[in-house]
Amino acid sequence: MSYSIKSEPWIVAEPEQPVYGKQEYPLQKETYEIIGICMEVHKELGYGFQEVVYKDALEQEFKWRNIPFEREKKYEINYKGIILPHYYFADFVVRDNIILEVKAQQGVIEDHYCQVINYLAASKCPVGLLVNFGEQSLRYKRLILSK
Repeated sequence: MSYSIKSEPWIVAEPEQPVYGKQEYPLQKETYEIIGICMEVHKELGYGFQEVVYKDALEQEFKWRNIPFEREKKYEINYKGIILPHYYFADFVVRDNIILEVKAQQGVIEDHYCQVINYLAASKCPVGLLVNFGEQSLRYKRLILSK
């Protein structure tokens, strides 16, 4: 499986495969809801806190809104029936099918996108959100795993 990152919106797709437009990607309503919650947290806290502070605030918002989530969900890697010693921890899995990866720093680098791609591959979740609280304006990207 190979992936590329497309922009507007950024997604993950195999080369030569159709790319989702802005109005037609999986779990659109649910990802809008999560992005709205992230905007609320950023509006209230601003930027400059450590990543864990934003995660704590998001956890509280999910609880208040009765949105099912798991924090720091562990994903093991199965290789031909063997569980490999390396594993991943997704910051959040929301509604059992959306990975939410939180950052709090100036800028996002390619490694962060690769991190979300790995989480999507390990979890089989169809959509990931990479959200950066570390700048004056909230930055986010949707990533979609294409098979």
